[in-house]
Amino acid sequence: VMKFSDSFLDDIRGRLLVSQVVARRVALKRRGREFVGLSPFNKEKTPSFTVNDQKGFYHCFSSGKHGDIFGFVMETEGLSFPEAVERLAGEAGVPMPTPDPAYERAARERLSLLDATEAAARVFEEELKGRTGEAARAYAEHRGLTEATIEEFRIGYASGARDVLKATLIKQGFNESQLIEAGLLIKPDAGRTPYDRFRNRLIIPITDVKGRVIAFGARALDGGEPKYLNSPETRLFDKGSTVFNFARARGDAFDKGELIVVEGYMDVIALHQAGFRHVVATLGTAFTERQMDRLWQLAAEPMLCFDGDRAGEAAAARAIDRMLPVLREGRSFRFAFLPEGLDPDDLVRSEGPRAFSECLKAARPLIDVLWLRETSSQAVDTPERRAALEERLERLLSEIGNTRVRDHYKREVKNRLWALWREQGSARFRPQRRPGGPGRSPGQGRPGVQGKPPARETRSGVASLPSARGFASTIVLALAHHPWLLDRFGEEIAGIDFNNAGFVGLLGVITRNLHDHPDATREEVGAAVAASPHAKLMQRLERDSAFKRLAFLQADTEASLVEEHFRALLFRWQALPTMRKEIDELADDLADASESEFEQFATLQQQLANEGSHHGQDDAGDHDSLKQFQETIARIRGERVSPMPGKRL
Repeated sequence: VMKFSDSFLDDIRGRLLVSQVVARRVALKRRGREFVGLSPFNKEKTPSFTVNDQKGFYHCFSSGKHGDIFGFVMETEGLSFPEAVERLAGEAGVPMPTPDPAYERAARERLSLLDATEAAARVFEEELKGRTGEAARAYAEHRGLTEATIEEFRIGYASGARDVLKATLIKQGFNESQLIEAGLLIKPDAGRTPYDRFRNRLIIPITDVKGRVIAFGARALDGGEPKYLNSPETRLFDKGSTVFNFARARGDAFDKGELIVVEGYMDVIALHQAGFRHVVATLGTAFTERQMDRLWQLAAEPMLCFDGDRAGEAAAARAIDRMLPVLREGRSFRFAFLPEGLDPDDLVRSEGPRAFSECLKAARPLIDVLWLRETSSQAVDTPERRAALEERLERLLSEIGNTRVRDHYKREVKNRLWALWREQGSARFRPQRRPGGPGRSPGQGRPGVQGKPPARETRSGVASLPSARGFASTIVLALAHHPWLLDRFGEEIAGIDFNNAGFVGLLGVITRNLHDHPDATREEVGAAVAASPHAKLMQRLERDSAFKRLAFLQADTEASLVEEHFRALLFRWQALPTMRKEIDELADDLADASESEFEQFATLQQQLANEGSHHGQDDAGDHDSLKQFQETIARIRGERVSPMPGKRL
């Protein structure tokens, strides 16, 4: 690649004002020493785009993009740096520098190969129009291609003869070595005569970023294999860098701010004919970093279309792994899945362009597809499986090379894990009340048996414990005083349902702050709460709550002691609803119980009602009373007493 000296580039900058170059795409108005206009990168109603001719740069406040005239042409027209330099040098009237002899010789050789591929394209076009191209024309008509589309894409035909192309191009002055190097002839072993690579195939020219023919794609017409055949890699054609239809789609992609990526060139042609002019393909090769850079030249978030079957899902999954290492600020991909069994060509022909547009509207960001892939591949209903999911996600996110993007992905995944754990936790700890018999509620089957302590119905239909406010106060205070607890007990905390809008909102402020700032101190968490609508509730807890005096809430408490007491607090929170459920179920089983058993049951109910009122003492982690509940229930049922589970969660 030719290198440009600083003096040469400065000469171009000195002859072209930034406002002069920008004004071709942005309506500018002078404001003092600068010009302002609407951003060419984002849709906006208030101008945030500025141009300063004295300093020689543009700046877009809405997108953060900044640069000189070369950068602007590259950003808005999808040109490479050498292409932008050549374009602006011509406008400025600055002659391009003379390349060194080696570069000049290589350029001449490359041009001779381009001449050969261009000449071959013309031969193929003529063959399609002739008598031998009748079957190829019938196939193109069967695929729904119009004459205008065939002409625009320069579609042709390679006859079944062994050396028609070779003979024609040699008559035009090309030699065998050129045609072999251009990928047009196959050179067999043992010194046999070279022959045409493409025979009895529909031919689609593949062009470079400037629209020059560099290779061909060929579709078999007689059921031969392979069905699709591309030119081999040559000095002109690098499959890992080439994007089919790039030059043709460039303008429309920039005008729309959108790019559609499909798997094959026939899909591109069909979509282009259906009105989607901003569509390209990667020729069936695995995504490479070079191809992704090409796509990002045309749009910040290209939309990749995949079939809606398992093969399409598998292709999307493979693409994700190749994308993660090269993601960067403002550059990603979206995924659109088509109805099962239909490719883009099938869809627009059978259901029309609107059906394809609807698929594009439903395109999902990369993070969504990554999340779905990982969470649907294995159940997460046990601690071990949830740990495996976290490990997989951590390993995947470590592949992201860009530090800022990686940090945002980690934060987003942590938030999604939090929501998933909360959803699963709510389902796991939600007691299901057994229905009582007709005209009888649980606990009301015999005279002398107390009814259940009154409970409030929550929005989830779960009865809240009498002590719920005390538990909520202690948990919120603990997280505010010891923020590191969220990282240690995130899954368990996610399973808590406070059933109180104030506490839910306060917990949300704390957890969101810690998700966004994992290393936040108690002072920083306090500042975030103070700036929130829930500041008064927190002030009241810090001032009036009896639970603020718990030893483990104090700032100087040893971390191991804090963890032990917080774990015990969570145990109590989870165990009491379980005991409540067991008592409800026991009430339904006492129809034939003795009076002494009813008295034991009534006492048990009262103990449970009182349990929440004294959990704020310093030995809040002691769960002996819960163990006694279980033993009493077992004794009444005549069951064998089983040990209470340990305190570790």
